[in-house]
Amino acid sequence: MSWISKHVRPRIESLLNRRETPENLWRKCTSCDQMIFHRELTEGLYVCPNCDNHMNITPRERFIALYDNGAFEEIKTPEPLADPLNFKDKKRYTERMKEARKVTGEREVMMVVKGRIGGVTTVCAGQNFDFLAGSMGMGVGNALISAAREAVKAKAPLIVFSAAGGARMQEGILSLMQMPRSTVAVEMVRDAGLPYIVVLTHPTTGGVTASYAMLGDVQIAEPNALICFAGPRVIEQTIRETLPEGFQRSEYLLDHGMLDRVVHRSVMRDELVKILRMLMSLPPAIAGELPTPEAVEKAAKAKSKPMPPVEAEEQV
Repeated sequence: MSWISKHVRPRIESLLNRRETPENLWRKCTSCDQMIFHRELTEGLYVCPNCDNHMNITPRERFIALYDNGAFEEIKTPEPLADPLNFKDKKRYTERMKEARKVTGEREVMMVVKGRIGGVTTVCAGQNFDFLAGSMGMGVGNALISAAREAVKAKAPLIVFSAAGGARMQEGILSLMQMPRSTVAVEMVRDAGLPYIVVLTHPTTGGVTASYAMLGDVQIAEPNALICFAGPRVIEQTIRETLPEGFQRSEYLLDHGMLDRVVHRSVMRDELVKILRMLMSLPPAIAGELPTPEAVEKAAKAKSKPMPPVEAEEQV
């Protein structure tokens, strides 16, 4: 056997077959630039362990952490027109949609689900900022209408997690029409006497802030989230004044009466459980224990009557 086949060939094959280290094992914090191991990041719900920065999280990952035992039913929403304006900038709108679907694995920016949160049947809708910057288009309007109808049908509260850069320019005026459509969806829930809760995440801007994101019966926000219509840079250039530190951030809005509370992502589920059970006239959970689903349904039918002690309990 020649030295080429004995030494050179195995060396070449080993180089070609070498396993490459996956690129997604580490992720850099968008605030402090610290590298975070992917497992630590997912277990911490995408909150930086170094600076406490709340990074973007997909609705699916959020719902798995939010719903009891991570179980929920996905609600199908009507498919919007593919490209109503035949829009094209550097790329065609259809191409951008195709890329967004490939990257996120979702059909549209907003996901609607139903399940139990703290034993309370709840409908949730969440925006995915990784999908075209969470922009509000006809798909978002369709999703909110579907979520409202499902909430009314199930006599369940509706929670919306907002995260958007504003209206979707590729749909023009059709995108702006989702503002009144989403307002109608909120009114459907209110007319049924059901709670509507909004959780604003970073960032929530533009037409989303000017419509359904600020219409909640309870307004909650994650820490340091940018919540505004026009951004601080645009405002500074318009009024030619230096804005206060933390302007348009969650804590600033809370101090000025625009929010009810700012809640850390790690305790968001516990906070929502307390609010949901209070608004649905259900007894609070004690020491992490909740009544059985049968007891919850019985209590919902007799809200005006004091609920008897529940014997059978189940863990959250």
